[in-house]
Formats: sequence, structure tokens, C-alpha cells
Amino acid sequence: MTAADTPTADLRAQASTLAFARLLPKLFRGGQAFLSVEEIISDLTPEQATQQPERLPHSVAALLAHVNWWNRWMLDILESGQSMPYPEHAADTWREVTPDEWPAVKTEFYDLLSRVDAHAARPDLSSPVNHDETVGELLADFALHTAHHFGQMISVRQSLGAWPPAGGGDTW
Repeated sequence: MTAADTPTADLRAQASTLAFARLLPKLFRGGQAFLSVEEIISDLTPEQATQQPERLPHSVAALLAHVNWWNRWMLDILESGQSMPYPEHAADTWREVTPDEWPAVKTEFYDLLSRVDAHAARPDLSSPVNHDETVGELLADFALHTAHHFGQMISVRQSLGAWPPAGGGDTW
């Protein structure tokens, strides 16, 4: 029996998996190390959300639609158990959003986010699921992807003069 096979090592692995499962929803939503996703998009008007600032490549709405595309792709993999091909071009995951579409894009984001929680609590986080990734790696990768683009949304809001949100923000 090796040290890795001991009951203590097994308990540590279980505790580590549980800690990771508790952390995953927080990574998708923020609220500790960074402002929550709800706060970042909560008070934007459709016009603000769809306005693309000069010299920046995307509006908040386009960034959120992109996050939705990838989160839907990830959830399709997790819920079907089947590997999915990556899109042929990055541009395939981007679209412009009109002011009339903004409420639906936000609703889709929250719907997709609510589906993530069940996967974060899965007991098989170390199981392979997509190409060389495990369930946990796929979830962590997309949590970081979401956080990355929400950071960009803050920059877009700042450039529009629409920061901080009505509830306040990390502005000290």
C-alpha cells in the first residue's frame, strides 16, 4: 500500500473535492474576490448595455452574449456526456445585441448560470468529459472565462461613465 492509498489520503482527496465544489458556484458568480455578476449588469439600461465604446471591441451585451454561447456549449457537454467540437472560428461565438434583445440575453445568462450549480456539486468532478478535460476542469475553465469577460464589462461600463453600479462597486 502506498501513501496515496491510505485512508488519510482518501479523506484529504474527498475534502479537496468538496472544497472545490463549494468554490465553483462562487467563481461563476463572484461576490467575494470580485463584484458579483448580478451587480455588474443589474442596472444597465438596454441602450447602455448595447453601446460599444470608442476604441473598445465589444459592448456589455455582446460580451454577455459571448459568455452565454460558451456556457451553453459547456452545459451541453456536461448534460449530454458527449464531447463537442470547438467552433471553427472564434467569431462564431460573438454576435451583436440590440437594445430590444438585452433583457432576453440577461435572462438567458441567469438561466444558464442556474444550471451550473447542479454540475458544481457532482461527485464525479475528476471524471473525463470533453477531450482531455475533466468535469471539474471544464467548470473551472468556464468560471474563469466568465470572470474574464465580466472584468471587461466593468471596463466598458467605466468608459461609458456608467460605473459604479447603483449598488456600489469596488472603487476604493
